Amino acid sequence: MPNKNLLFAWIISIIATLGSLYFSEVKQFIPCELCWFQRIFMYPLPIILGIAYYRQNKEVAYYILPLSIIGAAISSYHYMLQKIPYMRQFETCTDGVPCSGAYINWFGFITIPFLALTAFILIAITQIVILIKR
Repeated sequence: MPNKNLLFAWIISIIATLGSLYFSEVKQFIPCELCWFQRIFMYPLPIILGIAYYRQNKEVAYYILPLSIIGAAISSYHYMLQKIPYMRQFETCTDGVPCSGAYINWFGFITIPFLALTAFILIAITQIVILIKR
């Protein structure tokens, strides 16, 4: 029987990757430095999770979980830069687009790093469930 957690993680990773590409390639939003780091941790996930789902390889959770946790940490830091004025003194982006800038701000709290954080957390949860159910 196909593992629904692998499928859900794979779908989330595809949506996150396509969303990221939509913002940069269609909407022409220039990614900041932290956005690039988040992409580094997200972009491999659709490929790895797709292969894992096809092969029903639950062992992939050992590889996906660290990537999603590190990605979530970067997204959290990025989101704090955008939403907590005090944090801006720790901004690491020095060239190009500032990391504290927000291209979107839906409902006053949904920004691109928030969307990435949500995806990373959902993927991490699915991997934890897979490891627990082993």
